Amino acid sequence: MSKAALLEKINRREAVLSVIGLGYVGLPLAVEFAREGYRVIGVDVVKEKVRLLNDGISYIPDVSSDDVADLVGRGLLSATDDYSVLREVDAISICVPTPLRKTRDPDMSYIIAAADEIARYSHPGLLIVLESTTYPGTTDELIVPRLSGNGFEPGREVFICFSPERIDPGNEKYGVRNTPKVIGGVTPDCLEVGMALYSKAIETVVPVSSTRAAEMVKLLENTFRSVNIGLVNEMAIMCDKLDLNVWEVIEAASTKPFGFMTFYPGPGLGGHCIPIDPLYLSWKLKTLNYNARFIELASEINSNMPLYVVGKVMDALNDVRKTVNGAKILVLGAAYKRDIDDLRESPALDVIRLLQERGAEVHYNDPYVPALHHEGLDMESVELTDELLQSADCVVIVTDHTAYDWERIAQKARIIVDSRNALKNVQSPRATVVLL
Repeated sequence: MSKAALLEKINRREAVLSVIGLGYVGLPLAVEFAREGYRVIGVDVVKEKVRLLNDGISYIPDVSSDDVADLVGRGLLSATDDYSVLREVDAISICVPTPLRKTRDPDMSYIIAAADEIARYSHPGLLIVLESTTYPGTTDELIVPRLSGNGFEPGREVFICFSPERIDPGNEKYGVRNTPKVIGGVTPDCLEVGMALYSKAIETVVPVSSTRAAEMVKLLENTFRSVNIGLVNEMAIMCDKLDLNVWEVIEAASTKPFGFMTFYPGPGLGGHCIPIDPLYLSWKLKTLNYNARFIELASEINSNMPLYVVGKVMDALNDVRKTVNGAKILVLGAAYKRDIDDLRESPALDVIRLLQERGAEVHYNDPYVPALHHEGLDMESVELTDELLQSADCVVIVTDHTAYDWERIAQKARIIVDSRNALKNVQSPRATVVLL
């Protein structure tokens, strides 16, 4: 199929799309294209996701089951674990995970596996867009050679782009449609086809000169956040040593109408992007004999925040002549940020582990996370009763879900370590409140 024929199919909404990886990024993207009238076939190796989706059930909080059921019922959305469906599609978006290994180097296995399957079922007139966050050069080094090996030249027989995902789980203002989408192509013709497709479902599409530039855009965005969060986390530690309230300092600084952007300290970084993405860039630069010092320093500070929170718990218990060994600790919040169920890289997991290693009896409550079965943790969320709050030697606020009744918590608990400034509006709490 020629470029002109593919563009015509896209413009007539006759193109069949596939999204590989139906998680927090892939499912919202698939739903948005299906809403636009495209037939979308999702591919995922997790059979339970495939079953739920084909039954019209969403497993992602940002996507309603009503929307999924409607699109499935109209034949616009379906899912499978069989990659052979790629023979019949015209465009593929790759939205697979890109974690870091324990050695802090990129795990490209998911991208490689998806690229190998695409190469196996590729055909002329196919658009492939990689969305998974990764280091600059991934598209050129991993995707292009696999298609070229089949005799397909990018920009002629196939069209290859990179467009970094910008999904923010739980964000009620910005979703797939109204978040501007950066895209870069291997060739100008690749970019033209990629923009033609994405502009049908996304309000603003921003072209850049290459896939490498598009890959770098995402890393800059999240490195910016990581470095600034690292700065404000260190500021919290410095304010503590100077006997100052960091939250008061930030609130006052934020009144400046220029030259300052507000960031807040916390118990650590969570989610797939901010803790991980900058380290992709740092790893890539190490291969070029360059040390990304800002990235490494921010990562060091942010990674140590769970330990800092645990230190606050130990100090608070020492003040009332208790030890953390044998203390009953209640952790509020397990998700990495408020009002979502996402546990990826959540600092709560580290806080719980560190407390357990010091001999504490740890319980947790999270209205979005009924159970923790993660890297050695095997726990269930406990009911947040008055008796539980009163019996805990210390309550640790890790995630400030809006469902929590902070007034009640502050009146029932005895000691609270508040890592999110969640109690800022509570008047005269009964508990002793320790801020970050």
